Amino acid sequence: MRLVVISGRSGSGKTTALQALEDVGFYCIDNLPASLLPMLVEQMSANSSGPRRIAVGIDARNQFADLKRFEEVVVRLREQTELSFEIVFLDASEESLLKRYSATRRKHPLSTDEIVLEQAIQFEKLLLEPIVSAADLQIDTTQLTLYQLRDTIKDRVAQRAEQTLALQFESFGFKHGVPLDIDFSFDVRILPNPYWYPELRQYTGQDQPVMEFLGNEPEVQKMIKDIRSFIESWVPGFKSNNRSYVTVGIGCTGGQHRSVFVAEQLAGYFKEHMDNVQVRHRELS
Repeated sequence: MRLVVISGRSGSGKTTALQALEDVGFYCIDNLPASLLPMLVEQMSANSSGPRRIAVGIDARNQFADLKRFEEVVVRLREQTELSFEIVFLDASEESLLKRYSATRRKHPLSTDEIVLEQAIQFEKLLLEPIVSAADLQIDTTQLTLYQLRDTIKDRVAQRAEQTLALQFESFGFKHGVPLDIDFSFDVRILPNPYWYPELRQYTGQDQPVMEFLGNEPEVQKMIKDIRSFIESWVPGFKSNNRSYVTVGIGCTGGQHRSVFVAEQLAGYFKEHMDNVQVRHRELS
């Protein structure tokens, strides 16, 4: 049986994520008390004809006592060898969450006459800390559309086979900030920059002129080889530690050329050796 917990701050896209999993055959339950997770697993396991893939939404609407016990619940579930259990946490910048609430005019579940929206968003982060610390995968939805989030959930979560590790390479531009959801960050700004060549500036790291330029640079090939070697050395350790997801960030200045090319090269290599490898270019999307 596979159990996926979807959590995150209000407005981060939890409903969209649950709907995406429901679309591909998951049995979905929203706002289940965290303390009832073991009972749910027990009941579903006892029913041989019941669903084998379940997604549960857990967020700040839970009782505070349940959230405090979340770590204890996680330990119990991870001890069950017949259960594939993972936690996906969605989040976005506070500025983005404020804009989303202002656009929809919905009431935040923690806001009151005494607690304004901004305070509620910050308070919610503290309440959900036990879930954040236990999360297998964190997804930053700040710059994702609803459609991009649905695709991300389907590609990274739904298509991941039980007991396998999903690896994602994400290119980004440092001038736009480091992504919140990466496990490792590699800085490739030291490499030759196609941006300073007028005939290459209009292209990206996915276009042939830039690919040829960077592919012929010895420094670029050495950087790719070194990052590849690091990942190959440590992926077995993540697998043996029951990690479900690893996200590797590749950053350059603007996220258009060098980081895109390096991420594509790494993803292409690991796709030949692993079942679930994804590549995302934050600034291109």
